[in-house]
Amino acid sequence: MSENENYDSSVALPQSELVPNLAKKQIQIVEQIEEKTAGFWMRFWAFVVDILIVWALVGIIINPLFHLFGWNLSESHWYSPMTIVSGLFYYAYFVITTKYLQQTVGKMIFGLRVKGKNNGKLDWLTVLFRELVGRFISNKLPIIYLLVAFMPKNNGLNDIIADTRVVQERIFIKSKKEVVLENPQNDDLKPQNSITPTV
Repeated sequence: MSENENYDSSVALPQSELVPNLAKKQIQIVEQIEEKTAGFWMRFWAFVVDILIVWALVGIIINPLFHLFGWNLSESHWYSPMTIVSGLFYYAYFVITTKYLQQTVGKMIFGLRVKGKNNGKLDWLTVLFRELVGRFISNKLPIIYLLVAFMPKNNGLNDIIADTRVVQERIFIKSKKEVVLENPQNDDLKPQNSITPTV
């Protein structure tokens, strides 16, 4: 007799070898409304406005102080006092406005706002990573700013580093999301909104 003929169908398999029933799965397509992320050009023009504001503030506040103390304004080295103070002023502007207002003046003008993870308030660590680390790297390699044009959610490097996003205020878009439900009940789904995969 072959091995197959010796098989006794009345012998039960051990419990550990039982094959579990496949769980029923259904996919529900859910429509949700979310804030529209700000594209490259909106963010670019907001940044241009912010740079003009920083230059104006440096001219109004920092330059008179340098004249008052007799410090040299003409030095252009990175380590010159004017360059260091202007740099500190530049980063302080972005850090303070983003932390307390969630937007700079340029972003206010164009109706943009920085949102944190789960739309929560921005904490200091997030702001420092976004506006100091991310902005410093982006300023050293300006080509990185182009990431905003190509990323799916218009995220720049500083958004990726700090897990933030820049949205347009009061502008919303519809998006569709697939939700997989295990062992769905009849009440969970409406037939027109769900797709049942074939096995």
